[in-house]
Amino acid sequence: MPIIVPFETITDLFINLKKKYVGNNKAAFHHKLDPNGSYEPVYWDQVADDVHSMAAYMYEQGIEHGDRVGILSENRYQWVVVDLAIQLLGAINVSLYTTLPPNQCEYILQDSESKLFFVSTGIQLKKAVEVYDNCPDLKQVVAFDVPKVEKFLEPDYVSLFQDVLEEGAKLYPKHKEAINKRAAKVKADDISTLIYTSGTTGRPKGAMLTHNNIVSNVKSATQHIYWDDKDRLLSFLPLCHSFERTGGYYAIISCGAEIYYAESVDTVSKNMPEVKPTVMISVPRLFEKIYNLIVKSVEDGSDTKKKIFNWAVEVGRKYSEGKRGFVSVQKVIADKLVFDKLKQRTGGHVRLFVAGGAALPPDIDIFFRCAGLTILQGYGLTETSPVMAANKPGKEVVGVVGQVIPGVTVGIQDLNSGKIIAEISGEDYPTELTSEAGEILCKGPNVMKGYWKNEEATKEMIDDEGWLHTGDVGRFVDGNLQITDRIKHMIVNAGGKNIYPGPIEDMFKSSKWIDQLVVVGEAQNFMGALIVPDFDAIKKYARDNGIENESVEELIEQEEIHNLFKKEMRAFSKELASHEKIRDFRLLPNEFTVETGEITPTLKVKRRVIAEKYADQITDIFKNDKG
Repeated sequence: MPIIVPFETITDLFINLKKKYVGNNKAAFHHKLDPNGSYEPVYWDQVADDVHSMAAYMYEQGIEHGDRVGILSENRYQWVVVDLAIQLLGAINVSLYTTLPPNQCEYILQDSESKLFFVSTGIQLKKAVEVYDNCPDLKQVVAFDVPKVEKFLEPDYVSLFQDVLEEGAKLYPKHKEAINKRAAKVKADDISTLIYTSGTTGRPKGAMLTHNNIVSNVKSATQHIYWDDKDRLLSFLPLCHSFERTGGYYAIISCGAEIYYAESVDTVSKNMPEVKPTVMISVPRLFEKIYNLIVKSVEDGSDTKKKIFNWAVEVGRKYSEGKRGFVSVQKVIADKLVFDKLKQRTGGHVRLFVAGGAALPPDIDIFFRCAGLTILQGYGLTETSPVMAANKPGKEVVGVVGQVIPGVTVGIQDLNSGKIIAEISGEDYPTELTSEAGEILCKGPNVMKGYWKNEEATKEMIDDEGWLHTGDVGRFVDGNLQITDRIKHMIVNAGGKNIYPGPIEDMFKSSKWIDQLVVVGEAQNFMGALIVPDFDAIKKYARDNGIENESVEELIEQEEIHNLFKKEMRAFSKELASHEKIRDFRLLPNEFTVETGEITPTLKVKRRVIAEKYADQITDIFKNDKG
């Protein structure tokens, strides 16, 4: 379904949706007011009132066109109210990941010169109070929740969201005309948001995304992937992530669909059956977890259960390949015996999963396809607002990120000569183009304006011809874009061979014993790996096999556990070239987390941090290598 109202800016989108739906008893968002309660709708009438009230409060606080306003919050209705008020005034949304420590919050607030700061829970308010004195432009902090620790409310610069809304409601009649004039002046080329990169290397940089960047991407995405006003989306990826912002927020409301907010990332499996979503936007990690839980359940079962499961997967594979006749009869049985249970876990109504942010392992993609659950893998960057390419429903291809979307042009640049060796625009389809691999480049209205106050970094990212350099390596395969890896992640071994660790790491994600794996081996004669085991899996193995240990640290030192992983390395490495095979590894007792600094808030590995933090283990892997 095409978008239901015309708009050239996010400001237009809100104003025109308000005109269409206010007074029509149409819900926009749904949330839980009580963890033990049910989802409550928020109708467009209330959305309009709340956004107007918040805009009036911001106006009273002196927020001007182009001023920055920070948000540090999980996905929730209040986040949307603040964002839409920001857009109404022509200000700029600066959103922060809730996992960021205080010092990184401070850096972003200082760099963006934010004047207001909205935070969610007491944990986030504590960060705001801690950094406030070091942020000279910051005037006011507004907390969504009443904190359990009352002292955080003591500073005179801290207010509560509900109090602010009530104050704004009283102010709105006074400022209504001024707010309307401000909204009318918002232009497509104005900056809508600063999204700070998660920083796998160096300081985070604020990508300046204009209204036109985002709006063009929303319109292209809704042409490429169908959803309508009957759809419901369960939102749990952070709204400060451009993937969720564009795909799971603006694109959804532009089609009249409704958004349900998960209580937290940890409650997604609980909320899915409650919400019964028809569309979900996710990173591959969710599908990996579901897949591994199912595989563990099957392997813990009887031989009969294993045979039925394997038979059902094979039937699902044949059916997904277009085979019918007797296979159709078998598929009905396979669904009842195996796949219907999986679908019920997702709420039973999902027609589309959309995956992005990282590579989706082919084995997992195929399994969900066998189950009759479609995953559309896509690709993009924060700096491209974000979508560049995506699989289309009914035309999904395993192992690729799909076709270039309308309005966007993707090029492949030879890594040695610097020449563009292949190029596809979203309007060029159908195409059968297959190319050699090179760096993926992008042109189009979705390409960011640049990095905030960082002209040098902007010039490194966007060349004189307007091509944005993604830093990713890929190629076209029958007109579809396929990602190989990150240029910066490339490992050069002692023999001078180039090895891209990403595909190797993705392959191991389907192992029931492995939670996280990072390939190492720069300038070495073979590849090694740092492995975070699936602790639940190895603990169960230990119990079942009479291995007694008091801690994970002791367990991963056991010879029998090491042999388990050696066997797994050999099995998976059969699919790899000789120079790519994992010859040795070390098991780690702690997972890589955002809080401990090894991964970014978007779950990308910080290889430099891991190399430094686990230097002793990496040295140990290669210490006996004599070449």
